[in-house]
This record gives sequence, C-alpha cells and structure tokens, in this order.
Amino acid sequence: MKGSKNIRNNLRFLIAEVGSQVSNLQDYLDGPSASVGRRILDRSGYAYNLMLRIHDSCHHQVIKAAGSGADAASLRAIESIATDLERITGLCREAIQQLEQLQNRRCPGASRCISMLDNISGGLDRVEPAIHQNDTRLALKIGQIKPRLDKASRRLVEKYTAGLKRKKHTEDLVSGLFLVHGIEQMGDAMLNISEAIISANLGQPINIDRYQSLRASMQQLHTEGEHAGLVVEPVAETRSGSGISAISASGQEDAGYVAIYKDGKKRKLREERRGLESWQEIFPGLAPRILSYHKRGQSASLLIEHVAGLTFEQILLHEPATLLRQTQQQLQRTLGKIWHETRTRKTVSAGYMRQLSRRLEEVYTIHPEFHQQGCRICAKSIPSFGALLKQAHGLEARLSAPFSVYIHGDFNVDNIIYDPLEKKINFIDLHRSRYMDYVQDVSVFMVSNYRLQIFDAPLRARILMLTREFYRFAAAFARKAGDPTFELRLALGLARSFATSTRFILDKSLARAMFLRSRYLLEQVLTADLKEPALFRVPVKEIFIG
Repeated sequence: MKGSKNIRNNLRFLIAEVGSQVSNLQDYLDGPSASVGRRILDRSGYAYNLMLRIHDSCHHQVIKAAGSGADAASLRAIESIATDLERITGLCREAIQQLEQLQNRRCPGASRCISMLDNISGGLDRVEPAIHQNDTRLALKIGQIKPRLDKASRRLVEKYTAGLKRKKHTEDLVSGLFLVHGIEQMGDAMLNISEAIISANLGQPINIDRYQSLRASMQQLHTEGEHAGLVVEPVAETRSGSGISAISASGQEDAGYVAIYKDGKKRKLREERRGLESWQEIFPGLAPRILSYHKRGQSASLLIEHVAGLTFEQILLHEPATLLRQTQQQLQRTLGKIWHETRTRKTVSAGYMRQLSRRLEEVYTIHPEFHQQGCRICAKSIPSFGALLKQAHGLEARLSAPFSVYIHGDFNVDNIIYDPLEKKINFIDLHRSRYMDYVQDVSVFMVSNYRLQIFDAPLRARILMLTREFYRFAAAFARKAGDPTFELRLALGLARSFATSTRFILDKSLARAMFLRSRYLLEQVLTADLKEPALFRVPVKEIFIG
C-alpha cells in the first residue's frame, strides 16, 4: 500500500502501542496489579491521537492523489486499519475495568485468555509487513486468528455457563464472560484488518469468504490452461449487495474480458445459477455458460462466460439508428421464438397488483408525498392511490394469461446484450427466470426505457418510437396467440412497473410523472368492460410521450 512517511511512522507507533496494551493485559491476567492496570487505562489518548493523525494524513493524501483510484483505495484501507487497531486498545481498557471488580483476584480461565491474546500479538506483528509488502498471504494469516479465537471462546463460555448454573463465584464468572467477549471482538478487529489489506491489494472491497471464492474461481480458469495471469476489475454492485467483477488476461486487458465473476448471498446466486441452467436447457445459446459455482457459509460465487456485445441501453443511447433498428429486430425475433417454443397451456397470473402492494411502502419511504388520502373536487370524489389499488386487486383476480412462457423476469434494457458481429442476442442477470405471463417482461422492458433519465428531446423521441414499436410487436403476438386480455394485463403490468420503479429514482419530477402514469393506468383499467376485454387499449402514445 502507498502512504506517506508520516503515515507509515504513525502506523508503526500505533501498532507498537496496541501490542504493548495487549501485552499489559496479559501481564494483568497473569498477576492482577493496580500499576499494570493503570498503564492501560492512563494511555487511552495516545492510541486515539495516533489514529486521528493517520486519518488526517490519509485524507490530505487522498485529495492530492485525486484521480488515482488505487491510491485512494490503499489510503482508505489504512484509515480502516488504524480505526480497528485503536478499537483493540479500547477493548483492553474495557477488560481492565471489568477485571478490577474482582479486587485483585485472578480471573477464572486466565491462562486460556492469555493464550488467546498470544494470537492477537502474533497477528499484530504481521500487520506492518502485510501492509507495506502488499502481502495477501500474510493478510490471510491475520484473518485466520478470528476462527481460532471463536473456537477457544466457545469452550470458555461453556465452562463459565456451567459454573453459573452451580451459582458459585458468579461475579468472577460474569467478569470472565465479559473478558472472553472482548477478546472475541479483538478477533473481529483483526479480521477487519485482514480484509482491508486484501481489499487494497485487489482494488475492490472484499471479505475473506469472497476472496476464497474468487481465488477458487480464478484457479478454475487457470486449470483450463489458457491464461498465465489474470486481472480482476470491479464493474458493478447490485441493489441486493452482490458484487460483479470482470476477469481479463494479464497484459491483455484491452482484448476483452475472459469471464464475469459474481458473488453475494447464497440464495441469490443459487437462483442465478438455476436460471442460467434452465435457459441452457430450454433455449441453448441465449444465456452465458456457467464456468464454476462455489459456496461458503451463506455466501456463494458464480464464474460465468463473458458474452461479447453492447447492452440494449448503450445501443439505444449512444449508437446509430441503423444499429438500434438491427438490435430491435433481432430482439423481437428472439423473443418470438422463445415465446413460441416455450409456450405451455397452463394459465397463469403474474399478480401485478400484489407485486405493487409489496413494494408500495418502499416507494412511500423514498417519496412520502405520494402517500395521500382521497379527496373531493367540488362534487367529484377522487379516490386515493391505495383505494384504486384495492379495486384493481379485485379486477385482476378475474384476469389471467391463457398460457405461460419462459420469461427473463428482470427484462431491463441493461440485461439484454446484442453482438453486432454475430447478430446475436444474449440475456444476463437471470435469477428471476421462470414460466410466467410474457406481459411481465413486456411491461418491464417498456418502463425501463421510459425511466432512463434522458432529457434531450430527439433522444426522448427515439425512446418513444422504440417503445411503441415494441408494444406493436407484443400486441401482434397476442392477437395471433388468441390472448384477449393482453391489453388489460399490460396496463396493470405497466402500472406496477411505473410505480415501483420510483423507489430507485430521486429526481422528483421524473418520479412524479411515473407515479401519475401508474395512477392513470389503474383508472383506465377500472373503467374497462371485462365482458369485452379485447376492446380495451393501453394509451401507449399518451403514457410514453414526454
């Protein structure tokens, strides 16, 4: 890691001070002494001041190194390390304050606690070389302290708990429990230090589990014998907390990515894997191949094939009209084939109003002004949005798609990839794929175009043109497939997507426009004649203009 001489010196002093405090705590446990206790309690300000100096120096150096992401990441890691080092001194003080209540009696299990603190001392000795040598192996050894302490602390807690049940020496045992908990927290601090060093070395935030999964995935690529060295580059973070990184061959970063690495919660990654496998089975070639899957505890990782091309969003906003037309036509041909080949006779309801109801509180949290009661204008009664939604629930209960198809499930414009050279569409982010009403994908795609925060008039007109064309394609499919309630379900799906999308939009003008469109669509659906559903039409031009 890079740091000024001032930072390096203060960090060395801080590590030495923390080591001294841990050693003093061990001496106190071996033989309780007021003088040893004072040596810990009286030096609280020294470690804190060293931490502040490191923070200030890092802050000034980050400003000077503006534009250098690697330097900034290293300096933030040093700040984090300094904070956790100072935290260990605070835990030493808390331990002394607790042990002093024993009035110079030796704490039960003191020898085991001294042994546990030996692990902390050993880890502290590795911190400085791990930082200055960018040594990930040393950092991993620092991180391994926590599981060892957790194991030792569980044994002591069991011993103390058994003693408490006998109701003897309860004060001593309670002090012992607090002491063990404090040492356990020191292990947490050492783990944080380990992860800060590893994150700085990789240039992206990462924890031990994520690192181990990443290493296993990288080894998977190495075993294929294609790449002597690999480079990991963070490219995105999802709203669910998953990390997405691109892997390229060392020295050949400009040649493109070798694979995409995703990691996060096991449930989410398991769903993603299931979606990818299902698409490979149902419609081969559309989804990227899975190269490896690893799970550790509640985390998991996926290594998947990198698909070449541009996202639909990139093409829509930045590429020539000829390429957009080509992409749109290929997307429609691909969807037509999917809907035809995966179609089943099973009727299905997407439950758009149920989806909207589940997310409405999140919408109101971001935009509380949307949460209004019904009112009257002269003699006209205006129902609240909640009242409209309740009525729409009842109406939707009488609607269902006459067939189901296999859908993407999150059909946003940034989840569709087009390769102009191969003239091929690929889908990504497939954790919500399932057999469902195709209108779910249609409505999500249309609204994901609208919600692009583009205010250039010609570009907005281009978006409107594309959206109307996509609507005509879907409506033509519905007529040919004999789907009389397509327009009604589309209106409900659009209402759902317009309203729920506002929870990701802070622009008040755009969010209000979208929420009002959701309301307008609900009002239109509620006036429809369900005896003649095929007569209803979604006011696409009015909804998507502007």
